[in-house]
Amino acid sequence: MLKRSGYADLPLHTGVVPKWLADRMKLLGTEIIEALLINYGKKEVLTRLSDPLWFQSLGAVLGMDWHSSGITTSVMYALKRGINERAREFGLCICGGRGKYSRKTPDELLYLADATGLDGTSLVNASRLTAKVDGNAVQDGFQLYMHNFVLSDQGDWVVVQQGMNTLTRTARRYHWSSENLRSFVEEPHSGVTGENQGKILNLTDSAAKETRGSILSLTQENPDKMMKEIAKISNEEYALTFELHNDRNLKMPAHHDVRAEDVDLKRLGSVLATAYESNNQDFESLLLTPGLGPRTLQSLTLVSEVIYGTPSRFTDPARFSFAHGGKDGHPFPVPLKIYDESIRVLGDAIEKSRLGYNDKSECIRRLNATARQIEANCSPLADFEATIAHEKAHSKEWGGRTCMDEV
Repeated sequence: MLKRSGYADLPLHTGVVPKWLADRMKLLGTEIIEALLINYGKKEVLTRLSDPLWFQSLGAVLGMDWHSSGITTSVMYALKRGINERAREFGLCICGGRGKYSRKTPDELLYLADATGLDGTSLVNASRLTAKVDGNAVQDGFQLYMHNFVLSDQGDWVVVQQGMNTLTRTARRYHWSSENLRSFVEEPHSGVTGENQGKILNLTDSAAKETRGSILSLTQENPDKMMKEIAKISNEEYALTFELHNDRNLKMPAHHDVRAEDVDLKRLGSVLATAYESNNQDFESLLLTPGLGPRTLQSLTLVSEVIYGTPSRFTDPARFSFAHGGKDGHPFPVPLKIYDESIRVLGDAIEKSRLGYNDKSECIRRLNATARQIEANCSPLADFEATIAHEKAHSKEWGGRTCMDEV
């Protein structure tokens, strides 16, 4: 189980997600979750959601701005709309949200507990403790404004919440998981993403165990004695600081455009080779979808990696924006015709899997395997500028659109 899986800089973006994108994010996001459920089960869905790098890659493949803090709120909103409509079928439900919706989480959890027989009191305590720890025990300058609690009918859960630092105009996303959680106050996070503020006061760090005990002791001391001790050190520079210990770090730059240095060009090259350099007729037979073109295969290859990839594949989330672009036009406008075709093909594969016909789902899985084989054996490097130029040249043909366009 991933714990403290990393941090990332997330610049704040203004504006709203247009309806034409939000609706598609709901459809494709729900299909990706359903594919994970079919292939791996509920625990794996929660494990993926607890990984900051996978989460950022998911947001990019869904067409959100690849590095923005808005990925958190928009992806969770899209998944909540899609998953909760099928909560009984999936065995998953998402509570909470942004602002006033976050405060409804306890009531929602108690309702679900009544319906499933789970321990509602424990779930509410978990929700409140995760918020309290990230809001108070980790003093990193970020004020929480979003709290989502993802619950399975087996009692497993993940919390995804985000705080804002108005002075630096950055956000930090926190990931929690009930899997192998030993303590809410000692190394509890599955990951933290956000603007790297250097040293912070983190009372949840394992190195702070003695400090936590000292704080408890201080609360039992006579106030007069404590005031005298504080007076002795009032003129000294004194602070307890602890570094966050993370294994999966992600540095999100401030620039909006996707640049070559943001992408693993070898991995992108293998995706392009899978889609464009193989015999298209072979892929038509492979996917059992007559007329399917190489541009849709490019998107489906990246969608396939989000479903079937291992943790090491998500260290460059910007690469996944080459599936369906970004609403801000970076790396290119969202190609609506390609996006809709991705939704259609993946949805058809899932529907056939329910009926016992797994050929199409296996074909989508093989897209990821094929790209991995090309990457390992051929080492193709993507021509970054040519790739973006190709996308923009065909943008109108593919229904390219951004949030700056008229609704």
